[in-house]
Amino acid sequence: MKTRNPFEHFLRVIPSDIDDMGHVNNVVYVRWVQEVASAHWNHSATQELRSKYSWVVLRHEIDYKNPAFLQDQITGITWVGEFHGARFDRFVKLLVGPKVLAEAKTTWCLLDAKSLRPMRIPLEIISLL
Repeated sequence: MKTRNPFEHFLRVIPSDIDDMGHVNNVVYVRWVQEVASAHWNHSATQELRSKYSWVVLRHEIDYKNPAFLQDQITGITWVGEFHGARFDRFVKLLVGPKVLAEAKTTWCLLDAKSLRPMRIPLEIISLL
């Protein structure tokens, strides 16, 4: 899959991420997917845009490929797909070095920050992401 304007964000496994099997719990991957997406938005958007718009997740799809372990340094790479009205798909790949840990596709919905109502994604955001 071709990435459009990929963004990298770095994460580290901490003791509370580890489950009874000795590796990172699957729910932590969901948190990381959201953290990488939020870091991309906060890095790319101006304060004005962040105050005008909010995002909510409508759907997560995650394929787990390899386990992560304590003290691993994780690279999260994200990019966005096509925009449709108030929605778009965001892709996230989580890696340790070249090894893929997980791949995710998340559907996000844009909200007006004041009314919290869905709104069509404006050109200023499409061109930004």
